[in-house]
Amino acid sequence: MDQTSQRELRILSEIAERPDVTQRSMSRDLGIALGLMNLYVKRLIVKGYVKATSVHPNRVRYLLTPHGIGEKSRLTYEFMSFSLFLYAETRKKLRAELEPLVAGEHRAFAIYGTGEAAELAYLTLKELSLEPVAVYAETGPATFLGMPVRPTAELADARVDRVIVAAFDMAAEREAKRLRGIIPDEKIIVLGPIQK
Repeated sequence: MDQTSQRELRILSEIAERPDVTQRSMSRDLGIALGLMNLYVKRLIVKGYVKATSVHPNRVRYLLTPHGIGEKSRLTYEFMSFSLFLYAETRKKLRAELEPLVAGEHRAFAIYGTGEAAELAYLTLKELSLEPVAVYAETGPATFLGMPVRPTAELADARVDRVIVAAFDMAAEREAKRLRGIIPDEKIIVLGPIQK
């Protein structure tokens, strides 16, 4: 699922769930620039997915059309299919990377990150009867799956065989680049990118 489809789904969902939604509030909540949000909303109106009605002289109310409800359902299905594919491919890729290492007596694996990708890394380690030795992150929660989240700087002195960079796509490479200044490149396992 491409980024445009993901954004359209998020906008259609916001309009469906919040009768008082504005472009400004969607822009803030979805992390999209206001000018870009305006373009997306106009495009959705032109496509016939959204209807804009004036409530007050300077207030607009957005409604999903029947065609928009159908498109939201289609995009939701596409998003769920992509998510399941991403989940399965990530687990397969990570398992293929880890199995030879485990067979070669590498047992100390750390996870870098605390999002959904980190949860997949954790599950894959558990599948191989391994427990992560630590979780590291630049920012985020104090704990992850019951483990304390340590600052990235501590990785320099950590006794780990490998660090799983738990992020997807462009973020994975960006995070791996950050780690290359702290630990040797051969210790880094990157999840992304995964293409459908």
